[in-house]
Amino acid sequence: MIAPDHIRAIAPYQPGKPIAELAREMGLAEADIVKLASNENPLGVSPKARAAIAGSLDALALYPDGNGYELKSAIARKYGVGLDQIVLGNGSNDVLELAARALLTPGTSAVYAQHAFAVYPLVTQACGATGIEAKAKHFGHDLGAMRAALRPDTRIVFIANPNNPTGTLLGAEELRGFLEAVPAEVLVVLDEAYVEFLPEARRTPSLDWLKAFPNLLISRTFSKAYGLAGLRVGFALAQPEVADLLNRVRQPFNVNSLALKAAAAALDDHAFLAESKRVNDAGRAQLTAGFERLGLDYIPSWGNFVAVRVGEAGKVFQGLLKKGVIVRPVANYGMPDYLRISIGLPEQNARCLAALQEVLAE
Repeated sequence: MIAPDHIRAIAPYQPGKPIAELAREMGLAEADIVKLASNENPLGVSPKARAAIAGSLDALALYPDGNGYELKSAIARKYGVGLDQIVLGNGSNDVLELAARALLTPGTSAVYAQHAFAVYPLVTQACGATGIEAKAKHFGHDLGAMRAALRPDTRIVFIANPNNPTGTLLGAEELRGFLEAVPAEVLVVLDEAYVEFLPEARRTPSLDWLKAFPNLLISRTFSKAYGLAGLRVGFALAQPEVADLLNRVRQPFNVNSLALKAAAAALDDHAFLAESKRVNDAGRAQLTAGFERLGLDYIPSWGNFVAVRVGEAGKVFQGLLKKGVIVRPVANYGMPDYLRISIGLPEQNARCLAALQEVLAE
């Protein structure tokens, strides 16, 4: 088949290994496998979202609301924005792709940080644009380097805060300074997929910045803290002019009926969200204390995962798989000595640490 070179050059995104696949490969029982690879919520689905799903099954023969009015209304109430400032996506990954499709073409460029989310270079390359990787600082975004990397043809800057897979966090002052320095014609995509895990004192006032910076787009997801990864639903907040551009390239019915209902209900499940954060805080402390006992360096994280340095990460990863523990190697992020381990329930974290100790001793 004839295809553009920039498409043939794409290395597809590699998701975390599914439990069923490992069970087949290793002859293990699925119930005996612990998956800490994909930053999923170990508590499962929000109870209010589950109830909303159950109440929506009879309508599955009908197309979903292409405008997502109910979910948009819930988002608008929660975040104090207009309906015309919201773009719904098939996960926040879809939102990132919509931004790229709306603004990037061959002959343009996008800037992102070293060790940042792999989807940024993927969506850039898929549009035939040039990706510019700015060197990281202490595994996090170096905004000075990113500002220096901007070119006259740059149309998008991607920033993850907190960052995946390193868990690093930018402060409000430095991030606002960056927004003030970026040319108005460059869209800054602020990816806040993990913002719900932050303490209030460490959250940037990004929603307030929407009024001051027309070139800001905030991306969020229901896949992490809200426990809806399997339904694929996320959203973007931006000025109406920017939202309109993304909606022009958005596929009709890109968010399914169950996802729309579940996400709208999950937004109102404050108890589940609070419990998700509590479990995550405790689990992060449990994992990092375990790493310290094992003498392992790790990157302090603000997300629902921790990147830990284990030496021969590929060998350790395979060793953990044999013991029924799935984590995430991050060599493709320029971190060949590290594994990213998602935070699970206490017993899952303990199982992972015990397996890790055994593998490292082999």
